Amino acid sequence: MERFSSPGTFDHASPARTAVLLVQLGTPTAPTAAALRSFLKQFLGDPRVVEIPRLIWWPILHGIILNTRPAKSAHKYASVWMDEGSPLMVHTLRQTDLLRQKLIERGHDVELMLAMRYGEPSIASVLESLRERNMTRLLVVPMYPQYAGSTSATVFDEAGRVLQGWRNLPEMRWVRNFHDDSGYIDSLAATVRQAWERDGRGERLVMSFHGVPRRTLELGDPYHCECLVTARLLAQRLGLSRDQWVVTFQSRFGKAQWLQPYTEPTLEALAREGVREIDVICPGFVVDCLETLEEISIEAKAAFLNAGGQTFRYIPCLNEAPAFIDALASLVESHLAGWPTSAKTLGQSAQDGILSERRARALALGALS
Repeated sequence: MERFSSPGTFDHASPARTAVLLVQLGTPTAPTAAALRSFLKQFLGDPRVVEIPRLIWWPILHGIILNTRPAKSAHKYASVWMDEGSPLMVHTLRQTDLLRQKLIERGHDVELMLAMRYGEPSIASVLESLRERNMTRLLVVPMYPQYAGSTSATVFDEAGRVLQGWRNLPEMRWVRNFHDDSGYIDSLAATVRQAWERDGRGERLVMSFHGVPRRTLELGDPYHCECLVTARLLAQRLGLSRDQWVVTFQSRFGKAQWLQPYTEPTLEALAREGVREIDVICPGFVVDCLETLEEISIEAKAAFLNAGGQTFRYIPCLNEAPAFIDALASLVESHLAGWPTSAKTLGQSAQDGILSERRARALALGALS
């Protein structure tokens, strides 16, 4: 068996293609214990997600967590599941379609595909599909605004693992983060303003980001800092004074100390201090998912109201917001700079490839005669 793989079909005269690969975290295929068990096994088995030594973590994961957590998580997923499927999958597919249309409108002819870091469609399967289309240039876009070792870096790991087995590698670029991208910040601000105009405005704007262990900050992970930059820039766009907004971190797992302040205890404290109306947004998520729709819009809301609060308004994620699709298109354009992406350029590239292939054949025939 060959050590390095090649595409199933290959023609040296095939036109070279530029590809953009969007990557989201992933989702179970159904709100069931069986589907959750498969998903969590892959997700929590990633050493970048859980940095506990395997000798200690593996018995906990396989002996306890995978036997208890799937059923509990399945119930939560069922509470937010859409007719078309998982909210994360549904919204990300829509984003992908809208981004494809936007890039075409801007004159770009690229292969644009979506993969999930955990679950399906896998990074491996999508990269294989792109290889069959003669992809020679690849831009990978993790859909995480803030870089973290447990999110963005896992995408790099998996793509590298797949590509190290290929014979013919594409030229590659990565979007490391976009936490301070002006288009991203503007789209967040537009989402908040629209919510205020539609539903009214609370006394505080709580910006809840996904949590990570505090130890990662101490070891040099920039995630915490990038979350604070995003929050500050968003507050500036909205014209908020420092006492009008709060940054918190949600989704704590295990007994270790995570980034603080924690979201739910902060909401309860605000209610006890007399804050009656709050708005909550999750800037680190570009699509609504379990962590926003269930953990924030249901659980955190209940905690705030039970502690004495009166009005809790959850502001949805960017999802299919036109401003965000424009921002995403501009982000992709900037990282594609210098690569052939227009139909005219690609047509000439294909013609050059055919002529080069003909010349190579002629030289080969001459050498054999």
